[in-house]
Amino acid sequence: MVPVVSLLALWGFATVTTAQDVSRLRQLQRVDTQVREPVSDAVVALQAERRAAVRQVAAPSQERAAALQQEARRTDAAVQRLRLDDRHTVVAGGDVPAAVTGRLAEFVTRVEKLRTLRTAVIGRKATWDATYEQYTGSVTAAFGVFGALTGIQDTGPGSDARVLLEFARSGEMLAREDALLTSAHLTRSLGAERLRLFTGAVWTRRSLAESAATDLRGPERTAWRELTAQSAYRQLQAAEDKVLAAPAGLKAAEIVPATAWDTAHTAVSTRLRAIETDARRVAADRADPVSGGILTPAGAAVLLGLAAVAASLVISVRIGRALVVELISLRNSALEIARHKLPHAMRRLRTGEEIDIQAEAPPGPAAQDEIGQVGEALGTVHRAALSAAVERAELAGSISGVFVNLARRSQILVHRQLTLLDTMERRADDPSELGDLFRLDHLTTRMRRHAESLIILSGAAPGRAWRMPVPLTSVVRAAVSEIEDYARVEVRQLPETAITGAAVADVTHLLAELVENAAQFSPPHTKVRVSGEPVGNGYALEIEDRGLGMGKEVLTEANRRLEESEALDLFDSDRLGLFVVSRLALRREIKVHLRTSPYGGTTAVVLLPTSLLQSALTVPPAPRPDPADEKRPAAATEPVPRTNGTPVPAAAPRPVLEAQTETPVPPGVTSLRLRGAPPQTQDGELPRRVRQAHLVPQLREEPPAEEPDDPAADDHTPERTPEQVRDRMTAYRNGWTRGGGAAPGTAAPGSEGAEA
Repeated sequence: MVPVVSLLALWGFATVTTAQDVSRLRQLQRVDTQVREPVSDAVVALQAERRAAVRQVAAPSQERAAALQQEARRTDAAVQRLRLDDRHTVVAGGDVPAAVTGRLAEFVTRVEKLRTLRTAVIGRKATWDATYEQYTGSVTAAFGVFGALTGIQDTGPGSDARVLLEFARSGEMLAREDALLTSAHLTRSLGAERLRLFTGAVWTRRSLAESAATDLRGPERTAWRELTAQSAYRQLQAAEDKVLAAPAGLKAAEIVPATAWDTAHTAVSTRLRAIETDARRVAADRADPVSGGILTPAGAAVLLGLAAVAASLVISVRIGRALVVELISLRNSALEIARHKLPHAMRRLRTGEEIDIQAEAPPGPAAQDEIGQVGEALGTVHRAALSAAVERAELAGSISGVFVNLARRSQILVHRQLTLLDTMERRADDPSELGDLFRLDHLTTRMRRHAESLIILSGAAPGRAWRMPVPLTSVVRAAVSEIEDYARVEVRQLPETAITGAAVADVTHLLAELVENAAQFSPPHTKVRVSGEPVGNGYALEIEDRGLGMGKEVLTEANRRLEESEALDLFDSDRLGLFVVSRLALRREIKVHLRTSPYGGTTAVVLLPTSLLQSALTVPPAPRPDPADEKRPAAATEPVPRTNGTPVPAAAPRPVLEAQTETPVPPGVTSLRLRGAPPQTQDGELPRRVRQAHLVPQLREEPPAEEPDDPAADDHTPERTPEQVRDRMTAYRNGWTRGGGAAPGTAAPGSEGAEA
């Protein structure tokens, strides 16, 4: 490409030069059309008007005055072609030199001043000398325009313009001779001064005509020779010689008859104008942009250069085709591997698919040259990368399997431990011992969450599941119960709604991770507030802490991880909780977004989709607990671990319904004490559980009305339902047991059958 580019540069230079020449010729052609031709017509009109004006001054008459007016109109029409408006000529604001613009403006101004002279001539108030000098000055100004136009042309067109200018001046001298001699015929006198002007015009005409005739070309030179050989031209020269030889005065004016002069002058001047017109037309043809720009050596160089450039390109392409094709094929192969094959194989490996390395990157034919060797090396690198990715995927799968196996085992042990703790809590009578059991219950609940996190990180699903919807408040409180600093969490009153049973475990785990993160990264004396409300496309929960917050870049990176749910990086152990949240959010189509809190901390916004929500009014009430099993948690949050798809009983930790006195709650609603929280005691008594505290307000049963003191009102006392009777008897039985007595139907301690 180096020689091709060099040739292109030379061709471009020749093309630009030729284009400039063509542009200059187009400019000259435009100037010739807009300026030269109108000025030439104006000069002819001024010469005719000058002849009519001096004849009117020499011998005034109505006929000569009418002739003067007619010639004046022709002059004005010719000059009008040179004007754009009252102030500007046709070259104003154009790309012509300032000399042309100034001289053309001067010529137009001089012609405009002739209007006063015409009036004076027609009114017989002008002198002959003033009339002749003013008209001659206007014609001289026109020749000044021609001289300025000659200066803007190149060598060839400039020579043609010089010849035409000399020929035009020769015609002007002949017109001056005619003006002087015709007026002398009318006045019958040719004074010494006018004779001197006549003599100068004659010799100037002859000199200019001979000089221009020498440079005429072809047909114009032939036409000039024919003109000089005609009798009219010889008669004109003879008449000039007679006037030049005659003395000034009457003799000089009458030595040549007017009829002979007019005949000779008219024939010669007409033929001179025809030669000048033909010469101007031929010069314009030679200055044509096509013939003068393209059909020249420079134009030929441009065309030949273009052909050479095209030939060079064809040769270069043919010579380098094989190399270019191989390079493009190698580049496409590399891009295909880097942009499509490897990423696609990585995605398949992440999803657990198996790939065949030989099918994905089959070996190619043996390399024949250096480019083929590069392609072979690229294929080897591709297969090596796939092998490494497969090994890494197998290692990750094995590690995930180990994690899932260990997590499942830990989960079974934790469930058994929770069952044992639940049994021990029921038997405990000592308040301090019961408090320790509750704390141990809470630690075990947190262990269960960590085991489930390990299962989620391994790509499996945790074993807990619910069949029935659970109120959102219970889900939030269950999530709070699974963190260490649950006492710092303040759950605002949430509008009634429920979570579908299949999503309860995932939503609880997701909220627990976010609440624990908020509690860990905020001062211990601050509160973590959980609030929520229904929105147009679901339910929005906000978890707000008042800690140090997160930087802008860290916050952006965390939100990106939450949205993309990228693969787990085993070396990024600080982000495991964030990865668990992203996995759970992706599984349930939950949107989680972190933003800066106005209090300086961080607010996590959790948008639960409508598909996970169910009206709380449609949630069936939990089955009433057995009196002997009062301490068992509500069935709505009972986990049902599954092994091989078969439900197995397990006593997983869940929200424990108990009255709290430390957190204000709405009237008629008992707050929820979370599982594992230390019990609240009063005067050393054991904690008491409040019935129906876990139910939503719509499902709670109204307390029975107090019996009236008036015996007469007994007839109107509503009959107790079997459930109310059972509740009352259960309360009696529990009170009896707490008082140290044996339960009804069992033997007293130490008596026969106590062992049973």
